[in-house]
Amino acid sequence: MDPVNRTDRTGSDPAGANLLAVRSHNTALVLDLLRGARPEGISRLEIAERTGLTPQAVSKITARLREDGFAAEAGRRASTGGKPRTVLRLVPEAGHAVGVHLDRDELRVVLLDLNGTVVGERRGETGLGGGAETVLALVADEVTALVTEVLGHGLADAGTLLGVGVALPGPLDHVGGVLHRVTGFPEWEGFALRDALAGRLGVPVVVDKDTNAAALGLAAGGERGSFAYLHLGTGLGAGLVIGGSVHRGARTGAGEFGHQVIQLDGPPCECGDRGCLEALCLAAVGRGETAEAARVLGVGAGNLAGLLDIDRVLLGGRTIASAPGVYVQGVSGVLAARARREGLPGETVPVRLAPGGERVVAVGAGQLLLAPVFGRAGG
Repeated sequence: MDPVNRTDRTGSDPAGANLLAVRSHNTALVLDLLRGARPEGISRLEIAERTGLTPQAVSKITARLREDGFAAEAGRRASTGGKPRTVLRLVPEAGHAVGVHLDRDELRVVLLDLNGTVVGERRGETGLGGGAETVLALVADEVTALVTEVLGHGLADAGTLLGVGVALPGPLDHVGGVLHRVTGFPEWEGFALRDALAGRLGVPVVVDKDTNAAALGLAAGGERGSFAYLHLGTGLGAGLVIGGSVHRGARTGAGEFGHQVIQLDGPPCECGDRGCLEALCLAAVGRGETAEAARVLGVGAGNLAGLLDIDRVLLGGRTIASAPGVYVQGVSGVLAARARREGLPGETVPVRLAPGGERVVAVGAGQLLLAPVFGRAGG
């Protein structure tokens, strides 16, 4: 999704308008290289060589970025001939994005700079169960308080703010920002969360599933190739990155991992079906049988790995965080056994914890705004 178009959707002049105004495909390429260079910086010649842009085009883009405060000199570097080259770096504090993780029973809000670094965080104890009015008011209050604390002024004056990304359990319509029947919370069905929140805040708002946001954040943070992010908290879902891009599906329905039926006529699930992976896994968690929960999760991960032939599995969520070693070992064991049975060539699909801990979804929500600026809207 291109943030340039969000002004029309919110009906207000977006904060961070300068950064959105300078954004184009070529500018995004340059910004991404500046970000990747970190404080050491990168020269205009290197940018031209790595992007295929002409030196004149690079000079024009970087001059505009410097004029608007998004790039700055990082010193000079010796060249093979002639005068030393000036190297440029990204100015992280020139832009910010808010990431909101709205879970079933709690709220986490983070503020990210252009590097994706968390520069502020707040938490609340009310989640989706609080009802629409309460939740909207809480999100608006926490976002406003966080921006004021860190940037020193309210949303109306936060000129570096690109907007707010909200990640929550699905299913939902990512493009329209409308919720579908969230498992366990049917009262939210059809609620236009994006427009309602944008109306309160007066800044652009993007909405996506928690697992998709986390997957995007992980890809933007350096995870390459194809992987599955499995999130086990109050529910169970998956974010899928295929070939470097988040796979949402035609209706944002991809990744409803927890509602694959693995036991016909099994225990009822809140989704209305029986024998779902989520129901079996959470039941084991509720009984305190962590190893069994990990084994059930591993069965689902094995199905996913067999279907998509992914490079790796990343685990996250508060339930995983309660016993990370058990879950990594349990899921790894099931995948290894499957590989041996099937005689698969090469190594077993690796399993590890997703970096970022319990912030991974909130950070990913912020990347819903940041990633497109650097030409990484799909991851």
